[in-house]
Amino acid sequence: MAVSAIPTPAGSKKMIRFRQTGAARWLVLAVVATGAVAALGAGLTWSAAPADPHAGFLDITPDGTQPGLASAMEPNTGCFGCHRSFNPDSPQATFMPHNTWGGSMMAHSGRDPLFWAALDVANADLPGAGDWCLRCHAPTAWLEGRVLKTPGGGVVDGTDGCLLEGRHDATDDKGNDYAGIGCHFCHRMTETGPAGETAPPGSGNFWLDDALSCETPGGTYGGPCRAGPYHYQPGDLFEPPHGWVYSAFLDRGAVCGVCHDVTSPITANGPLRTLILPDGTDTGMAMPIERTFTEWGRSDFGDLVFRDRMGDDFDFTPQLARGATCQDCHMASSEDPLAKACSFLPDGSRAGNLPVHEFVGANTWIPKMIRDLYAPGIGGGIEDRAADIAQTIERARHMLTQRSAVIETSAQAASGVVNAQVKVTNLAGHKLPTGYAEGRRMWLHVVARDGQGDVVWQTGAWDPATGALGIDAQTRVYEVQQGIWNPATQSCETEDSLGRKQFHFVRNNCVAKDNRIPPLGFTGGADLDTRPVGLVYPPVAPGSPRLVNFDVSSYAIPLPPGFSGQLTVTATLRFQIASAEYITFLRDQAVERNFQPENQMCAGGPGRPFTVGPQGQTRGEFMYDLWSNPAYGRSPPEDMVSASAAVVVAP
Repeated sequence: MAVSAIPTPAGSKKMIRFRQTGAARWLVLAVVATGAVAALGAGLTWSAAPADPHAGFLDITPDGTQPGLASAMEPNTGCFGCHRSFNPDSPQATFMPHNTWGGSMMAHSGRDPLFWAALDVANADLPGAGDWCLRCHAPTAWLEGRVLKTPGGGVVDGTDGCLLEGRHDATDDKGNDYAGIGCHFCHRMTETGPAGETAPPGSGNFWLDDALSCETPGGTYGGPCRAGPYHYQPGDLFEPPHGWVYSAFLDRGAVCGVCHDVTSPITANGPLRTLILPDGTDTGMAMPIERTFTEWGRSDFGDLVFRDRMGDDFDFTPQLARGATCQDCHMASSEDPLAKACSFLPDGSRAGNLPVHEFVGANTWIPKMIRDLYAPGIGGGIEDRAADIAQTIERARHMLTQRSAVIETSAQAASGVVNAQVKVTNLAGHKLPTGYAEGRRMWLHVVARDGQGDVVWQTGAWDPATGALGIDAQTRVYEVQQGIWNPATQSCETEDSLGRKQFHFVRNNCVAKDNRIPPLGFTGGADLDTRPVGLVYPPVAPGSPRLVNFDVSSYAIPLPPGFSGQLTVTATLRFQIASAEYITFLRDQAVERNFQPENQMCAGGPGRPFTVGPQGQTRGEFMYDLWSNPAYGRSPPEDMVSASAAVVVAP
């Protein structure tokens, strides 16, 4: 097929072709000297997507370090010789950096089947959106020019991930782009660019040290320094055998905020999508998609000395005073008496002073799939990555059940009903739940049982056979619902014309609901990018900017005619990574928009056809089949905390 060059503004121009998934059509883009990408021809046959005034400026990753490093990224296997225990049954496997990172979603960000299914939708909604997504999920490929922009200013057609090298089930050696967010990437991060430049916060606008050598007190090493939270002296037993530098940046939560705040892409001409308020006002603010870091920064946890500035209303309990930075909770220091960071150092050399690289979160579901699908190959017969992943799952479950929330339940009998109240208090340093909004939710399953244990009434029941959540007028679901503003109806639409929930990550420009529980001392209640929507959280005291970090929900439980005796009301807080509506949406998008099976879409790409992953399926259908597989149970919710209250109903 011939592609004609179309004149562009003054400056160099290069041509790039984007495949429109599932159709023999091409979107032709021109890259101008400013780095902006101008759309020269488009048109989706699937839906009437709203016109985007910035759709012609598609360099959506113009900030931070760009492709073309002077010092190449080193593979994760370059670190495991020192930083891993190769005996999964040893105590060292519970704290060594490579073992604990090896099971985390950081290590598998390029293998996550849910991500790949969502990527296809994003690219269909905004051709080229994968440049924005893959920058975080496959940073080595992005930096080495296998996504869109190449070193020297060239372009390639890889925003669908089809130009990634390696394979999902290959080892983390050099050349495997599926190896996630690795050691060398994080330990090269800097707060500003080489000349002190800053970039818009979040959205993966990272800066990397790209020096050719590292000067330390003990000598000069080749390649950039490995940044970390430690100082060493020459001859120090703990001084690493590679270049190092103390980094206050890696010692603070700010390093996490680089990826854990996500905003609609900001181009040279402004944001692609701006936030529309419920009254139709266009704020001009880039659409806030995820705000985990900002939520933390607007809480009492966001200040390293928050304990010293608390008022009398602060309940200083061990559960609420775990720490302040992101690392305090998600990379907590090991207290194991044998803790050490390197296998060549003495046992116990880092006891109480070793941030464990577990990067623990709330995802217990996707890691199981990665373990079963890919772990044997990733380990290469040397590493037991299945053991790493099993450890990650258990730590995520512990985070959910022991460190995220507390719950209280009370009940009183009235005429014909029992009135119950459930109080959920957030112990986390950000909203609960937080992070990726699509399909992620938490809810209260409230059940009333009689003296024989039989269910009299319930709300929020989840059906494992269908994956459906039973929702009625009394069900409390904590979630954020983002949508697309419809000027005609003056509403934020979260459903399509058939009444199905829609999840258009890159097209969303309004917030229909955000009733997630704020963190302790949250001061973001009036900020447009973090304020609650659809539920009021009152201040801790009249006039205080700090909101309460709990929610109280009330239930009127109808009693059967003539009921008497004991009634026990049990409330269980449940968390789910992906709703049935979201997984079904991903599959339906793949079918209705004629996305191609992965091997067909990526024909001619490195190593294709693959014998792992979707292969002859679309990514959305592959994800749906995994969800439907009894081994993975339709994203079964995790029971976080539970509390009961008993009441006696008189005849």
